[in-house]
Amino acid sequence: MDYWKKFAVQPDAKLRLKDIDPGFHGPHDNAHAAADETAKVLAKLTRQQSMLYAEHRHSLLIVLQALDAGGKDGTISHVFTALNPQGVRVVPFKAPTPAELAHDFLWRVHPHTPGKGEIVIFNRSHYEDVLVTRVHGLIDKPVWKARYDQIRAFESLLAASGTTILKFFLHISRQEQLSRFAARLDDPGHNWKISESDYTERALWDDYMQAFEDALRATSTHAAPWFVIPANHKWFRNLAISRIVAEAMKRMHMEYPKPSVDLDEIRRQYDAAAAEQEARDAHAA
Repeated sequence: MDYWKKFAVQPDAKLRLKDIDPGFHGPHDNAHAAADETAKVLAKLTRQQSMLYAEHRHSLLIVLQALDAGGKDGTISHVFTALNPQGVRVVPFKAPTPAELAHDFLWRVHPHTPGKGEIVIFNRSHYEDVLVTRVHGLIDKPVWKARYDQIRAFESLLAASGTTILKFFLHISRQEQLSRFAARLDDPGHNWKISESDYTERALWDDYMQAFEDALRATSTHAAPWFVIPANHKWFRNLAISRIVAEAMKRMHMEYPKPSVDLDEIRRQYDAAAAEQEARDAHAA
């Protein structure tokens, strides 16, 4: 299966989230059946990130958006633990602070974008400012439509500077969201996440779906594509995202840099040091 082609949102194409099955799971029936493929892809990501870090020419920005309980934290835990933390940052975007509100909506975002050799994962992102703000009537239509243009320009700037951008909408059903809320109630490791807004926001489900459809359609570009990932099955979500990230890194055509020293000379120094140490050990004996 070509995960990239299947889940990518084509620029300016018609998009109806209700036509995309959030329970889709591809050729595998369960997590056990997908385990070998997932492990191979994660191992590939480990190698690719090592090359990205060493080459220091490209950067990768991954944007995760979803409704509450959509699986953003789980994706970070299960997919990106294959990466070396030395070259990865996770940036969560919560409600803007007063200082952030005093600036344009992209002001708080740009400082967190990845540098050369780095991968940055946005847990929520600048898209909150065309989603939550729109649904709750904090901005009107002319504002959120203008922000689509501003987002495209911002992401185009990043892409022109060598940043590959991948944006994932984790698509779950209303029933799956409710089931995950219920599971949190009985799990001390997760029930700290529960808030009253989890349930009040459910009343705005259709409004959020419309806002997501409009935003994804307007801002999915060849330089910064959106992917709608069926996410009812967590194991499939992890596999699909891993495959797409691995494909994006393959397209970077990376190579390890050549050594900056004379390896033959270093080997001679090593051999000499080893011989000296062996002589010392023999004398001490």
